[in-house]
Amino acid sequence: MIDSPIEQIKSRLDVVDVIRGYIKVHKAGANYRAVCPFHNEKKPSFFISPAKQIWHCFGSCSEGGDIFKFVMKIEGVEFGDALRILAQKAGVELKRQDPKLVTEKQRMFEITGLACQFFETQLEGSQVGKEAKKYLLNRGVSEESIKKWRLGYAPDVWQGVSDFLNGRGYNNQEIEKVGLSLKGKTGRYYDRFRGRIIFPIFNLSSQVIGFGGRIFKQTERHDGQEEAKYINSPATSLYDKSSVLYGLNKAGIEIRKRDKCVLVEGYMDVIMASQVGLENVVATSGTALTPFQLRILKRYSDNLYTAFDMDLAGNSATKRGIDLAQSEGFNIKIVTMPGKDPADVALEDPEQLQKLVDSAKSIHDFYFETTFVKYDKNTMDGKREISKALLPIIKRVPNKIEQAIWVQSLANGLGVKEEDVLEELGKAKVEEFEKHQEEEEKVLTPKTRKELLEERLEILIIKDPENADLIKEDDLQLFSLEEVGIIDYFRKNNGKIEGVPDGLKDKINYLSLKAEVGLEDIDFKEEFANCFSMLKELVIKNRLNNISKEIRQAEQDKDLAKIQKLTEDYNQGAKLLNIEEV
Repeated sequence: MIDSPIEQIKSRLDVVDVIRGYIKVHKAGANYRAVCPFHNEKKPSFFISPAKQIWHCFGSCSEGGDIFKFVMKIEGVEFGDALRILAQKAGVELKRQDPKLVTEKQRMFEITGLACQFFETQLEGSQVGKEAKKYLLNRGVSEESIKKWRLGYAPDVWQGVSDFLNGRGYNNQEIEKVGLSLKGKTGRYYDRFRGRIIFPIFNLSSQVIGFGGRIFKQTERHDGQEEAKYINSPATSLYDKSSVLYGLNKAGIEIRKRDKCVLVEGYMDVIMASQVGLENVVATSGTALTPFQLRILKRYSDNLYTAFDMDLAGNSATKRGIDLAQSEGFNIKIVTMPGKDPADVALEDPEQLQKLVDSAKSIHDFYFETTFVKYDKNTMDGKREISKALLPIIKRVPNKIEQAIWVQSLANGLGVKEEDVLEELGKAKVEEFEKHQEEEEKVLTPKTRKELLEERLEILIIKDPENADLIKEDDLQLFSLEEVGIIDYFRKNNGKIEGVPDGLKDKINYLSLKAEVGLEDIDFKEEFANCFSMLKELVIKNRLNNISKEIRQAEQDKDLAKIQKLTEDYNQGAKLLNIEEV
């Protein structure tokens, strides 16, 4: 009988299915592999073992673990929060926790979840809420979509959601911390969202992390200024607009299935596109594309379709975002909108939206068409402006073959030699994008030759347990202190991986997975003998070098007794390696 919720979850959820919900994975023999989501890389070094229900990155970040560790890493949450996320996926009911053990982040999720329920009920339960719902229905949003996206209404009162949450045991400081209220000059708190249609914003596990609010009824402002049409939650520990894409929690599977992501600007664009069957759509929610968002999208597809106003020839935030995506190696296509938002197109002619996506232009064609229309290629000034607009873009193309095609197109379009275009390309300057520290590749200290040999021997024992018998008690001194436990465990268990102590579990999981994915078809006994011989030689040579240094110091100190003892030690080791004695 399985009593532990952790064990229940592990018995119901498969590590491959959980990870596949976040990133693209590919079959690799008995295992699966993927591009690691935790550091920048192009060659997949992230492996998943269905048999062992573990994962590990053999690249620069060297992260690894089980489903709980993966969810903690990718969602940026503590173990308790990962437990709740996976329990929900597995259908495992968790017992009521001691309130003292509830994390701050869990309370924040509770607040946003309850607030979302409050806004939903207001859309049905108040007169103005019903008017807001009627507005949505008139905009073409169906009842099903209202429920699917959990749309709501914030009443036009100073403390609507705040009073509701206070009644549920949450204080004003907690409510402010999740971005639902503001503190006035008098010290009183009031709701951030008032008189607005509410669009909950979700993380990848469909937990509410923030809100967007569209003005419906004008609210009173202290400064007499007109309210903004849309406002969003401020940055909190749950919500960071630079790393969130609206709708991705629902669109992820479809993006992978179709191997393309359609990018739009607003909440309504996503909702209406989804309503007419275009499910692989996400929104930037009015922000320019960021490195964080692109890194997340890269997990799902390399094909990015943009379906909003694209003034790519201008110096806009949109252009910078697309340039960044281009430099990250995305295959970008532009969906040319007919002067309307995707939401309006979906409402008026649902089939047209799909047709517009299907007929999207490559970024190459779009750049050239819009730039050559804007300037006269037959004049000197026009040629100069065209090259000025396109050369920085061409320079950013990461693939050299593709870049050569762009160069050829520009030369042909301007009626000049490719050599001249290439010369000017060398002079072109491109904007340097700000790098976020979290995105920079983690640099680990390279393993020493001794560490590599020790690891190789441990893997060879896993591949052929009889190799463990070749290591005697005296041989343990050849290994580093942290590896002695691993080797001793293998010797006592004949190389079998059963009943592994908790302190060794992570390392042995790592070694066993590496044994599956990283060892060629060789004679394991012969390879073990060679590696063991090399380790022995390396350790003895290191010891002899250290003894030589001690002998030189003893000679300087004129310590004859110590010199004699060290010389004997040196000669004893030298005999083992058949090298000249001293």
